[in-house]
Formats: sequence, C-alpha cells, structure tokens
Amino acid sequence: MKILVGSDHAGFNLKEAVKKHLAQAGHQVTDVGVFNTDSADYPQQAAQVASGVAAGQAHRGVLVCGSGVGMSITANRFHGVRAVLAPTVEHARLGRQHNDANVLCLGQRLTPEPLAMEILDAFMEQPFEGGRHARRVAKIDSLTGG
Repeated sequence: MKILVGSDHAGFNLKEAVKKHLAQAGHQVTDVGVFNTDSADYPQQAAQVASGVAAGQAHRGVLVCGSGVGMSITANRFHGVRAVLAPTVEHARLGRQHNDANVLCLGQRLTPEPLAMEILDAFMEQPFEGGRHARRVAKIDSLTGG
C-alpha cells in the first residue's frame, strides 16, 4: 500500500518510528516532512498528506503532532478525507470498520510508541465493513460545508 506520512516538530520522533514500522510491513512510504525537530506549523504537512490521499496518490495517510488534534482538524478539511484521531486501538479499528477512515492522526505527547504501533497496525489491517456504513460514508462525502 502507498502511505503518505507527515508531522510537525512535536510529532517528528513518532513519525520516524511510524515510517520504519510501515516499511517493515512492506508498505511504500512517502514522507512529506518535517525532517527534524525545529519548530514547524502542522497545517502544511497535514494539507500535503490529506490532498495526496484525496487525489488518490496514496491509499492512506498518517499524521503526527503533539496531540493529533490539529492534524485531524486540518486533514478533515479536505473532501474525501476521513481522518481519525485514534488514541486507542479501538478508535482506529472502528474508524476503519465503520467510517472507512483513510488518514490516521496520532499524538506523540499523549501516545507511547508501543501503543502507537498497535494503533497503526489496527488502522492498516482493519477492512472497511461497507453495508450500512457505506451509505453513511457516502453521505459524509456528499457534504460540501459552507
């Protein structure tokens, strides 16, 4: 699977662990930055990952900041992106099963690395259930806001 990853400075170290974990699982990983722990604003990386997923350049995306909240808010601004902020494995599992989430958001300051890898695995391995959930996802995707 093609995966886009990105972070701000507060998520850099966990993003690096995510990249390694995904590559070891056989995924093709593209890192959109940041590439060090120098202070950086998260919206740029969130937009790059979200727009790439929305355009079909990647199957899924993973975003990491301090809490995951800012990344989630930003990514969900993009039509066709369903970003899930997953502090637990269950959030990631249900986000995939019921909402066909295609971007995972994690918080480095709040999620220990071993738990983050379990969350990541659930997000990557869990299929979308479809059925009644597909109808609901279609309704979400039909919203234009404004």
